[in-house]
Amino acid sequence: MDIRLDGQHILVTGASRGIGRAIAEQLYASGATLSLTYRQHKSAADTLTADWLPHRYRWYAIDFSDPAEAYGLVAQATADQGPIHTVVNNAGVASSVSIDASQEEWLEGWHHTFAVNVHAPAAITHAVLPHFQEQGQGRFINISSRAAFRGDTPDYMAYAASKGAVVALTRSIARGFGKKGVKAFTIAPGFTRTEMAQDFIDSYGEDYVTRDLALAEMTTPQDIAPLITLLASGLADHATGGTFDINAGSYVH
Repeated sequence: MDIRLDGQHILVTGASRGIGRAIAEQLYASGATLSLTYRQHKSAADTLTADWLPHRYRWYAIDFSDPAEAYGLVAQATADQGPIHTVVNNAGVASSVSIDASQEEWLEGWHHTFAVNVHAPAAITHAVLPHFQEQGQGRFINISSRAAFRGDTPDYMAYAASKGAVVALTRSIARGFGKKGVKAFTIAPGFTRTEMAQDFIDSYGEDYVTRDLALAEMTTPQDIAPLITLLASGLADHATGGTFDINAGSYVH
């Protein structure tokens, strides 16, 4: 199946590396016009789009630890490239916060994790929803995690809790705005071979990561990107509210 997204303007957050980068590559190859964000890895962003047509993408430097920046992002991306048709909320953090940390440090870890992983996607949702309703259509594709359903290690409780909130946000969008043409989907990767996951692998060992996989190898970002393209196309709209597990069979809820 050759899926084309010509004429679609898609916002992808956290697109310079990892899962977001692979998603951006796949969407661009399918013809979409992209608004992309990075936080600090401008060189990685530039290498991704070095050979792309200038009129089909824009980069925005955004620090989602301040969710208020999300409102400005939506306004600027819309002004630059027209109405947004699909949002891929991918940007996230997975910070380790030990239960033995001080009260101040432990709470700071939780606040930062929720600011980036929950408050920023929520702000983008709040900013985009009026446009989607006015258009009579729009799609949110939110990147959660298997940790939202099975939990995580004590050091990553904040991460698991934040990703659970993303699932609830997505389902609420699907239930509340479906009759207005808005669809919402959750992607729940497991361990994916990215730089962000490498910190966990370094701490716990690759055997810890791979021993409960049903497949012989870890998921890669390129394993995830095609499904995002399918969901953005509208060919799977009746899966709205659904969660798609992409975790090599390590957890199926």
